[in-house]
Amino acid sequence: MIEGAVKRFGDLEVLKGVSLTIPSGSVTVIIGQSGSGKSTLLRTINHLEPLNAGLISIDGKLIGYREDANILHELKEAEVLRRRVDVGMVFQSFNLFPHMTVLENIVEAPVHVRGRPRAEAEADARVLLTRVGLSDKVDAYPRQLSGGQQQRVAIARALALRPKVLLFDEPTSALDPELVGEVLGVIRELASSGTTLIIVTHEMGFAREVADTVVFMDQGRIVERGTPEQVFSRPVHSRTAEFLSKVL
Repeated sequence: MIEGAVKRFGDLEVLKGVSLTIPSGSVTVIIGQSGSGKSTLLRTINHLEPLNAGLISIDGKLIGYREDANILHELKEAEVLRRRVDVGMVFQSFNLFPHMTVLENIVEAPVHVRGRPRAEAEADARVLLTRVGLSDKVDAYPRQLSGGQQQRVAIARALALRPKVLLFDEPTSALDPELVGEVLGVIRELASSGTTLIIVTHEMGFAREVADTVVFMDQGRIVERGTPEQVFSRPVHSRTAEFLSKVL
């Protein structure tokens, strides 16, 4: 749950009191032009960017803060990291460790953050690599993979922590056009599996297909939200209609 989220960078207010409830197991797609606050909102959900005001919680637990007598105290980095494992994130640029194999990239966090036995983590990693269609790339290094393959490894790595929520920040924007489909296919499978997803994307056809809820942001605010059918076919707000007329 996001309640009154405000984020400033100096004098620039990027999020202006954003509130959004995301049901467990749902797929929420956030659209809007560049600079509307979409990616910043994602980064506040897992506390990569601390809020200036407002609250974000998952299953009733605050992310990045503890509340004491109605006063918020920012958590120390070690505790933030422990809470952050509930929120997986897949970035535009794949952020894989170049000196580690595919398997090592996926196993690293479950072993060192979750404290899981390595053998168990490796077994899970192999299952996840099969799920994203890369079971034959266990021993490959990132430089030996295409961009689409690297992004699928990044998705498997995020899933390895068994997060409650999985965030995607423009997961196909760094890919060549012919590689976009393979990554969207993996996300499409996740969307149908009951994983809670929040996706920022410019892929409007994909958004219409997978979303339970579409959120349109403009200038740091949520201007409109609704089902894909409502937002794409019958937008209520003129700003939404103007944006969609340029991208559809």
